Amino acid sequence: MARRLRSTMPRRVAVLSMHTSPLDQPGTGDAGGMNVYVLETARRLAAAGVEVEIFTRAVSSALPPTVEVEPGVRVTHLRAGPFEELRKEELPAQLCALTAGLMRAEASRPEGWFDVIHSHYWLSGQVGWLASERWDVPLVHSMHTMAKVKNRELAVGDRPEPAVREIGEQQVVDQSTRLIANTGQEAAQLIDLYAAPAGRVDIVHPGVDLDVFRPGSQTQARAELGLAPDAFVLLFVGRIQPLKAPDVLLRAAHRMLERDPSLRQRLVVAICGGPSGSGLEHPTALADLARDLGIADVVRFEPPGDRQRLATWFRAASATVVPSYSESFGLVAVESQACGTPVVAASVGGLRTAVSDGRSGILVAGHDPAAWSRALLRMATDERDRLAAGARAHAELFSWSDTADGLIDSYSQAIAQHVLFPVAASGQ
Repeated sequence: MARRLRSTMPRRVAVLSMHTSPLDQPGTGDAGGMNVYVLETARRLAAAGVEVEIFTRAVSSALPPTVEVEPGVRVTHLRAGPFEELRKEELPAQLCALTAGLMRAEASRPEGWFDVIHSHYWLSGQVGWLASERWDVPLVHSMHTMAKVKNRELAVGDRPEPAVREIGEQQVVDQSTRLIANTGQEAAQLIDLYAAPAGRVDIVHPGVDLDVFRPGSQTQARAELGLAPDAFVLLFVGRIQPLKAPDVLLRAAHRMLERDPSLRQRLVVAICGGPSGSGLEHPTALADLARDLGIADVVRFEPPGDRQRLATWFRAASATVVPSYSESFGLVAVESQACGTPVVAASVGGLRTAVSDGRSGILVAGHDPAAWSRALLRMATDERDRLAAGARAHAELFSWSDTADGLIDSYSQAIAQHVLFPVAASGQ
């Protein structure tokens, strides 16, 4: 990455997270790893001297217009559409209202208040594109997920992403001054699938809070959660939807019990999260599947919890299971490893970076329950202890402070490009 230019160091950044607020609880609805990313990077940017204002859609009339999260970080709620949660598929109809709300908010500031816009997800990118032209500032965009990638790796029974999203994403790529990719693979996908110029793509890994997510007593964690000391705990954390594939874990657990019925006495499959996306159409589908497979007695459903509660679950687990069909990174995998718990994950997308195969966890090709059952049973052997020993060291490679430094470098390059080549910098 190019050396940071002091003269183009950003002072204030407008962060757009239109479809989900960083103040929402991850694990249900549309709240997930992106929410964590937006809030954690904002905090680290503020610590580095960059003021951050995060704009999101108001979903309740009771929400204050602005929330001061901490010095240098504020969340501003824009009124657009009804005061209620809307699915991402419904939000394109509110883009004009969101853009108008953002323009009104900026109009109350002195001219030139923001130095750069950082939009997250394509809906925010659409708003950011218009705002960047109106304010004459560069647009930096993070995709987080891409329609073309998701449609290539579609879960069985899941709906493909609509053409309007693919078109919208292409427009945002074309109009962004710079693009942030979580991993080298995501950068390659932007270049190959969306024709993004390689010179405008910056690879900046997400991080993990190594103070919150840290190793601790497994026995104590299990006692706190009401788990037996000798339990074999397989943990899923995330939104319950076909994309995240929690059903693969249940089907694998069924195979494991067929292979070794005695395992039923100590197996616990913990599902921490709530329905999301297309999973909202059948919110009891996973519980119904557990019953149909005859394993409801070993499956425990837990609502999303705060970070401290989540860290306790990671410490209690024998392994964390991430069977997703697509992941731009996989924060859950890194948080688990930071707690000293190995991960069994699908060999897809950013999980190939988030998990070190054979060192901090196991990567599984495909989604065949038989293959997953074999991989999970390895976590009941001495191999689990060896992988646990490497888990924390791998997680320590990812720091939110390093992420913020990478973002500042990208912002600085975007500002320099915009000053020198204002038309070319925006992709026009």
